Amino acid sequence: MRNLLEIQKQLLPDLMETLKRRYTILHQILLSDIIGRRTLAASLDMTERVLRAETDLLKSQGLIEIESVGMRISDAGRKLLDLLEPVAKSLFGLDDLEEKIRSSYGLKKVIVVPGDCEASPFTKRELGRAGARALLSVLRTDDTVAVTGGSTLYELAEQMTSPMSLSYKEVLIVPARGGLGESVEFQANTIASTMAKRIGAHYRLLHVPDLLSEDAYQSLAHEPNISEIVQIIRRSRIIVHGIGDAVEMTRRRNLDEETVSKIKDAGAVAESFGHYFNEQGKVVHSMLTMGLRLEDILRTEVVIGIAGGKRKAKAIHAVLRFGQEDILVIDEAAAAEIVREIDEYSAASEQIRH
Repeated sequence: MRNLLEIQKQLLPDLMETLKRRYTILHQILLSDIIGRRTLAASLDMTERVLRAETDLLKSQGLIEIESVGMRISDAGRKLLDLLEPVAKSLFGLDDLEEKIRSSYGLKKVIVVPGDCEASPFTKRELGRAGARALLSVLRTDDTVAVTGGSTLYELAEQMTSPMSLSYKEVLIVPARGGLGESVEFQANTIASTMAKRIGAHYRLLHVPDLLSEDAYQSLAHEPNISEIVQIIRRSRIIVHGIGDAVEMTRRRNLDEETVSKIKDAGAVAESFGHYFNEQGKVVHSMLTMGLRLEDILRTEVVIGIAGGKRKAKAIHAVLRFGQEDILVIDEAAAAEIVREIDEYSAASEQIRH
């Protein structure tokens, strides 16, 4: 199939563009459940006139249904997308990005979804769907999974579905740390409970603030109920986490100016698990928080990172250099920027050798 696509790209480039456009339209409608033409045109950066012609054709083929409230995918459209999914990565050139990043960092698996989370909420939803699939692909029926918070992890939780053939009644999902103090739906506690409910698993919550003073930390660490759940979190076989821009995360956590200056001066570009990383992947600052510690991450069997957007590329790069990721789920915009940096580094290294 890949060879056939390569032949078509050379002999029928116009056909390939049409195929990519119609696949993208169908896929966006699938992710949206139901969507109006104007909203879809705006999200795809396409004129309503062009989109109308395409959706009329898709309707005539029985791939979508058009109602007064908007468009939705038909059963035939779902089946067609399922058939196209194995070749979609080749169609968009995503498999080359995946392999370049995977081999450069020695990851077990890289999953790249089309689009840019910063430009389209549908891409973030697809990122969540891909993250959910990645987790389910490694999830055992008796696992403990620790999850962090954030908007991308929220989308992952929303996309979790349990295969009919498997039971996850013995799975335990826990927050990787305390609450972040932001919107409740984006907090790790909420995400852990949502994920568990969607696949019929158990969950435990950690009812402590995200950031603690030394006195508060020591007091809570000796509280039996909290100590018990913290020990469970630290023994998780799987960690699923987001990746944030360092400066943005200091703002979201409302850190004091002195701490923010310290983090900036240390050259931090990324934040994950409550740790701040510089461009070389070195931990330059850590927050005092209940839950996962750095040593727990180092011995965890499966670490899944999920993030998207071109602006996150530098942060993702830094966490990859930290070297603990097993599976990475990102969008096309971030992947392209990471590959560009990999190529630039390789070119610079080649010049030094000569």
